[in-house]
Amino acid sequence: MIKRILVGIDTSAHARTAQSYAFHLARRLGATLIGLHVVDIVSIEGSLLHDISGSLGLEPYLDFSSRMREVLNARGKAVLDEFAHAARRERVAAETLLDIGVIANQICDRAKAADLVVIGHRGVNERFSTGLLGSATESVARKSPRPLFVSPIRFREIAHPLLAYDGSDRAARAMRAAAELCATLATPLTVITAARDAKLGERTLAEARAYLAPYPLKADFHLIPGHAHEGIIGALKQFDADLLFVGAFGHSRIIEMVLGSNTEYLLRNAPCPIFMSR
Repeated sequence: MIKRILVGIDTSAHARTAQSYAFHLARRLGATLIGLHVVDIVSIEGSLLHDISGSLGLEPYLDFSSRMREVLNARGKAVLDEFAHAARRERVAAETLLDIGVIANQICDRAKAADLVVIGHRGVNERFSTGLLGSATESVARKSPRPLFVSPIRFREIAHPLLAYDGSDRAARAMRAAAELCATLATPLTVITAARDAKLGERTLAEARAYLAPYPLKADFHLIPGHAHEGIIGALKQFDADLLFVGAFGHSRIIEMVLGSNTEYLLRNAPCPIFMSR
């Protein structure tokens, strides 16, 4: 049961949408929110700032770093004050935390005391990232000790979730999370299995039917032919899904570097939030 939700807070549009999803879930689940803002140590002590401070004649560097720290701390406190005010307006119980360090590391460390982590698809430093996924988000997706909810830039109330189930242990944990959340939210659940072997796919769907049968929710099941990552994205569009439940990274980092990762593909291309279970 989800009762403590950690949400990453900054000034980006993605983070504000993540906050909206966190409020939505907290109200429906009766959960407490923990708003976390991390002052990025790289922004204070990174080599880029060192080069800039030298070129601008700001000496000594340590004094420049100290002043930058003060500015970013003050900005972080203001962001968290705004979050706390919004939580009171939404009548959601909330706490706030201000950390300094590497963003992904701090989020994962604080996640140990939460049931779910909610973050935006990209953060305030998105202009320094490559591709369509923020580097901090990708790192948290790989290292978070708790389930992760990654939100897109636009909020949409959760009403038609979809579970991608492949029979793996991680997918089984995603199925349990989907069953519990959908039963609580009183939403239906669409379950898909993407497989090139129809018989294997039907057996996998049969496992899901048997598991979900005792839950008080309406579920429908579909076999999607072809490759998993492409099939899942197509199914999200076909069924107009507004949330995807999926197991997290399923291979070693070395294998993923060579073959690519279905999870990373979904994070970069899904048109809706992703709930990732480990």
